[in-house]
Amino acid sequence: MNGFPYLLLLLAVPLIGAGVVAGMGRSPARTVKLTALAFSLAELVLAAALWIAYRSTQPKSFAGMPTPTATPSSTMGPPFTQTFSVDWIPSFGIHFSLGVDGISLVMIALIALLVPIVLGASWEEKLPEGRTIGGYFALILVMQAAMTGVFAATDVFVFYVMFEVMLIPMYFLIGAFGGLRGTYAATKFFLYSLIGGLLMLASLIGLYVASGRVPSRVAAGLGGTFDWATLRGIAHEIPTSTQLWIFAGFAIAFAIKAPLVPFHTWLPDAGSEAPVGAGTLLVGVLDKVGTFGFLRICLPLLPAASSKLAWLIITLAVVGIIYGAIVAAGQTDLKRFVTYTSIAHFGFIALGVFAFTTQAVSGAVLYMVNHGLATALLFLVVGMLTARGGSRNIADYGGVWKVAPLIGGFFLVGALATIAMPGTNSFISEFLVLIGTFTRHPAWAIVATTGIVFAALYMLWIFQRTMTGPVRGSAVLFEGPPAVSPTAAAAGSGVQPENAPALVSSGIRSGVVGSSPVGSSPVGSSPVGSGPVGSSPVGSSPVGSSPVGSGPAGSGPVGSVAPSSGLVGSGQTGSSPVGHRQAASGRGAGPAGSTPLGAATTEPGVGTPSVGYRLGEHPATDGNEGPAPVRVRFGDLTRRELVVLTPLVVLVIFLGLYPKPVLDVINPTAQRTVVESCHSDPLPAARGAVTPGPGALAMTTPTVTPTNTTTTTEGSCQ
Repeated sequence: MNGFPYLLLLLAVPLIGAGVVAGMGRSPARTVKLTALAFSLAELVLAAALWIAYRSTQPKSFAGMPTPTATPSSTMGPPFTQTFSVDWIPSFGIHFSLGVDGISLVMIALIALLVPIVLGASWEEKLPEGRTIGGYFALILVMQAAMTGVFAATDVFVFYVMFEVMLIPMYFLIGAFGGLRGTYAATKFFLYSLIGGLLMLASLIGLYVASGRVPSRVAAGLGGTFDWATLRGIAHEIPTSTQLWIFAGFAIAFAIKAPLVPFHTWLPDAGSEAPVGAGTLLVGVLDKVGTFGFLRICLPLLPAASSKLAWLIITLAVVGIIYGAIVAAGQTDLKRFVTYTSIAHFGFIALGVFAFTTQAVSGAVLYMVNHGLATALLFLVVGMLTARGGSRNIADYGGVWKVAPLIGGFFLVGALATIAMPGTNSFISEFLVLIGTFTRHPAWAIVATTGIVFAALYMLWIFQRTMTGPVRGSAVLFEGPPAVSPTAAAAGSGVQPENAPALVSSGIRSGVVGSSPVGSSPVGSSPVGSGPVGSSPVGSSPVGSSPVGSGPAGSGPVGSVAPSSGLVGSGQTGSSPVGHRQAASGRGAGPAGSTPLGAATTEPGVGTPSVGYRLGEHPATDGNEGPAPVRVRFGDLTRRELVVLTPLVVLVIFLGLYPKPVLDVINPTAQRTVVESCHSDPLPAARGAVTPGPGALAMTTPTVTPTNTTTTTEGSCQ
């Protein structure tokens, strides 16, 4: 063990938390939620302490933006710090070994940051019947521990075990807590991952056998090994033909997990059917295990195969960039739309990994972090929007910005980060990937650049359809006669239930409904649906009676508003149901003092609940005078939702303006990965010098001469 056991605690804390939360079946829901949140915040504190400890041991010479280098790995120090190792299965040389480098550290930090945000976003999650919030939060904590184990493993067998274990909680999160097609999506996700896992297991066994047959270990009387550092040291002794077969199994498993086209079809189903919190972790973190596997296993342990088959991965990556963008533009489901945008972004990440330059690899790792933040923001906003509207159909939304400007604003920030707008975090990472790729594969970099144009088109088009224009769509507006709900009844009685919404309006101020409950008898009217001849249900007004909340000036129910209040859906004889269009002769008009059902006296503010009956207006478009009354389903973000989303917005902007703290951690490991994959960064050639072509594996550099080196050939480097 090297120093304080941060990594062991990072695995233990969420597992202990999951056990505690799962055992609180009879406790109040709020207590269960607070307990899970406390464990996730403790994990975040541990991750911050680990970051500080790692930075204190990192050489300062690697800090800053990545530049072309070719420092030999023998001069870079140990690959991992904060290590922990105990014997697990000694007969096979398997150790439970943990450690971090720059790449794994930023991913562990991303997990620790997102889990408390996800728990906060899931605070009011509507779970399927028979499911408990304790079970839901416990599964999230178990998944956090498994994902942390994947990124921290320094024994390839432990990496494989964690890779498989993290599928179990996600399977139940999708299948047991997901949507109507959750079982189908969970089964598809599990089958794809299981096939990839079996191929990885075959390659893992092959790597173990091959490591026991290399000359150096045979001469020393040693057998096979799963230790990452040992495998890295003997990688050049494994024949290229053997590496190709081993690489194939690992690469397919990682391509499924990433996912790369054509192994991607499980993600849209799983992402759209998963609960919002689980879907955020799925798209924001779990999928990064695939690209991380390329960096951790394929490039350093199978360098010859990685170089020979790089063209195939790059081709799939660029196809994924274009394909993901085109298919995303044709989606009608908001959550599936976000998942297809992620497929395009994974293409950029894979392209950077197999460009074999420090800039491209640093950009790819930074992209993994930035995509996790930007997609988490976008996915959570989409989840909050669809939870309010009750629909994932894009066509059911329009003019949301006028009804809920905070939702529209957060959606815009997520959209701009997704298209890598300068000033947002994704821009820096995408720029590094493209410029690093261009130095070695200019044609592929140019083709991939078109994906930026497509991203701007589909993202801004979706934003325009859902957020701008007149207030419209069945998810935004109520259709048909208004229902008498507990919320509406409470509004009439002056009693606010726990989730009773305040009313918002895009054009006017709303007034308060009378204090008498729905069904009481204001002056000149009778209870709803009962009473003497002449009474009528809400929304109709025979002569001599009036609907709830309407009436002559000053004669409405106790608590009615002054004549200056807005008139929405009230009228005289022949008026229409509350909140609906009236005849041309009486549109939007009525006796002074009438009010909409459930309106509020104050302007909407932060903290308005997310569900209920709300009113608003937009200008009429049919040529008739006056505004057309509409009844809006929902309001803006609550204080809790603002607290959940604000850290993501802050990080999106901060890392877009100042990415150095993260790049300082990533750059040394990115440089080491390039060197260990037997490549050097393309450097400007001196006049008259002869430089190797793209893809060359020679470790030559005009500035650094490795000690104890020999002429390198394909698949071999020291």
